[in-house]
Amino acid sequence: MKILRLILGDQLNIKHSWFKEPNDNVVYCLFEMRQETDYVTHHIQKVIGFFGAMRQFSKDLKDKGHHVVYYKINQAENTQSLTDNLLKVLEKHSIETFEYLEPDEYRLDHQLIEFCKTIDIQYSVSSTEHFYTNRHDLKTFFEGKKQYLMENFYRDMRKKHDILMHAGQPEGGKWNYDKSNRNKWKGDVDIPTYKVFKNNVDAVLLDIEQSKIKTIGKFDTKTYSYPITRKQALEQLKYFCEALLMHFGDYQDAMHTDEVYLFHSRLSFAMNIKLISAKDVVKTVLNYYRKHGEDISISQVEGFIRQVIGWREYMRGMYWALMPGFKNENQLNNKNKLPDFFWTGNTKMNCLKQAITNSLDNGYAHHIQRLMITGNYALLTETHPDEVDKWYLGIYVDAVEWVQITNTRGMSQFADGGKIATKPYVSSASYINKMSNYCDNCHYNKSKKTEDNACPFNSLYWNFLDSKRPVLQNNFRMKMMYSVLDKMKTPDLAKLKERAQHIIAHQDEY
Repeated sequence: MKILRLILGDQLNIKHSWFKEPNDNVVYCLFEMRQETDYVTHHIQKVIGFFGAMRQFSKDLKDKGHHVVYYKINQAENTQSLTDNLLKVLEKHSIETFEYLEPDEYRLDHQLIEFCKTIDIQYSVSSTEHFYTNRHDLKTFFEGKKQYLMENFYRDMRKKHDILMHAGQPEGGKWNYDKSNRNKWKGDVDIPTYKVFKNNVDAVLLDIEQSKIKTIGKFDTKTYSYPITRKQALEQLKYFCEALLMHFGDYQDAMHTDEVYLFHSRLSFAMNIKLISAKDVVKTVLNYYRKHGEDISISQVEGFIRQVIGWREYMRGMYWALMPGFKNENQLNNKNKLPDFFWTGNTKMNCLKQAITNSLDNGYAHHIQRLMITGNYALLTETHPDEVDKWYLGIYVDAVEWVQITNTRGMSQFADGGKIATKPYVSSASYINKMSNYCDNCHYNKSKKTEDNACPFNSLYWNFLDSKRPVLQNNFRMKMMYSVLDKMKTPDLAKLKERAQHIIAHQDEY
């Protein structure tokens, strides 16, 4: 029986059971498509990364003796549509059974479900064998609960998979070392030279240019520096353990003008296209910690593992628990557009200039830059979550919807009204100054509120709290700030709101 197996661009798991041994009756297919490059405007490095990794994966499969049909973006046979390409291959190879791996995007999942209703051959769906959890495990775990608290899920994951546990209790005596993960990096701890890869992507870049795909961001180098093969991803993981892990937890929330990555692993792209699995990463980190525990404190390791088995698995579970309605959530009724400087970095606010320029140059920003700089600003200026989703999904190399939309519409923009985050993550200049050196050489003064040179975040913060009072004032985590707001003199609040509303109306002047 002739079988066709579809591999999507974020399903490049060479260790999957599908690929254990070649079978003359199995044909694999991968497609580069305008369907995927055009539904949002992506960063040029994101498109290069996906196409480069897909092409290398196709070669690896062929080298193992598998039969692969691969459509490049400009290939004549390529219809640029997933379902039309599938129909073409089904007919050409006289396929009798169609098989695919569970897509991680609702959009593609729905498309393939509908496609299978139209074909008159057998079909089946398999797991991607990548995550710790199945799609709906989290929803089942929280069934009957009022809140989907990540910490409860994370602790259950630790117990279930015996990760950093000792005799049924958390190793070190604490479940969570988050309070130890908030140090400001001041240059006193050396950061090793970043590990980069020199992937030649000239052919990929030429094909992208010839197909006239619209992209954002920059690609100024001759080679592609992120891992695009499993071997490279494992090398990156090894480097992280040896050079960065010992300080990761301390500085995971820190930001600095001189450093793009600090002690972060740069593994998210490789993980999200499944070159390596969460289990690969956690096992390697734990093994290294067991061998070198005298040099690495548990807070460093727990801080990293929490991101993988806690936050990452939690966000995937929330995605499948809340979609498709989640994509339309806008509980705060925000309606504004993102300013033009989100596509240029041309702003006098140094924190935004740094975070956006890093994003445009590298297709990268770490979680606090995304949450407390660009996301914080977008929420304080009452930006429509659709605008925020499109920007975040497009600009980051590692952005795929299941992890992007839950973090932006939920965690960052509080558009879901608190399903994911228990409070809006907003701040004035004080937090930004606490965690970075961005305020040191800024055009604006972090301590002033309404003067011409006052940091915009200060007036925007109090304006937001006042504007969203009907929705937020009863939130138990916001009570202290509303207590401060209630004590503010009416003329002072009026000045703050006037300043904030001028900023919102003239964002590209700031």
